[in-house]
Amino acid sequence: MCGRTACSLAADNLRRACAYRDRRGQHRQPEWVRGERYQPSYNKGPQSSGPVLLSRRHLHQDADSSERVLMDMRWGLVPSWFKQDNPSKLQFNTSNCRSDTMLSKSSYKGALLKGKRCVVLADGFYEWQQQSGGKQPYFIYFPQTKEAMDKEAEGDEEWKGWRLLTMAGIFDCWEPPSGGEMLYTYTIITVDASKDVSFIHHRQVRAGKGVAGMPAILDGDEAIRKWLDFAEVPTQEAVKLIQPTENIVFHPVSNFVNNIRNNTPECVAPIELGAKKEVKATPSNKVMLGWLKSSQEGSPQKKENDLPKWTSQFIHNPSPKKSSADVLQQWLGKQGQPAAKKRKA
Repeated sequence: MCGRTACSLAADNLRRACAYRDRRGQHRQPEWVRGERYQPSYNKGPQSSGPVLLSRRHLHQDADSSERVLMDMRWGLVPSWFKQDNPSKLQFNTSNCRSDTMLSKSSYKGALLKGKRCVVLADGFYEWQQQSGGKQPYFIYFPQTKEAMDKEAEGDEEWKGWRLLTMAGIFDCWEPPSGGEMLYTYTIITVDASKDVSFIHHRQVRAGKGVAGMPAILDGDEAIRKWLDFAEVPTQEAVKLIQPTENIVFHPVSNFVNNIRNNTPECVAPIELGAKKEVKATPSNKVMLGWLKSSQEGSPQKKENDLPKWTSQFIHNPSPKKSSADVLQQWLGKQGQPAAKKRKA
């Protein structure tokens, strides 16, 4: 499942990071709808609100369906057919939607067949590995380049900052029976965990059915285009995009993230498992720390000295064939090199 995410970019930078080309090939940035409601966060859970991309045609019937808008929606889908006066009375959890049941469960089927597809945006998501001494959290995200962690890159016209994780979602619009403001909500589609992260949240079996283990990630603008353009890409074609990806990397983070009230860069900062001593910061560590401190303005932050010291050593991985040790070593230990690469099996 996907139960916690981070999205720390400021509203303007989020627009730049979502730049795309429309049907005519023109370079565009999606416009915000109710952008004043968006609040960056390093620790975002269900029932909070978060940024999603959707086709403009959902809001304006005469719009080109290839045009995109950004909207802040609540996480946890409330079906349009829900008749009670309070959405919190919904008796089941709709923060995640399993891919193998999304076309059969009434909570999602109607919205999906109407083309209410969205892309949920995040820096990355958190997952917890069950261990004998408790649960160890990890932060999972797209591989990044060094430029993505360079705060100076934010001044360029073309976005060269952090590559956002783009997750497939379904949204719906609920209207209170007694009248009032429309409520837009979304769910994140989940699939079986990919091989790279299966040791964190492996596929379990209940009554002969697999439990989906990670978000359905849309890798690249073509996949995003097909998922969002509901007028040109029918549902049966779009759902073929829903499958696990191995183009992700991850690192362990502090248990600090376990408390949903904690909302600082410390939530996503890498740690060394089992470290007895603090590791001194290196120049490349400071580059990444600079990105964390400047990724958005006005977010809750701690002083540099309050953040954990980073290390270039990764993790004692129980699955030796699939490890991101080399990724994090390159990321934190070498300057001027690509930050993260997928390790081949």
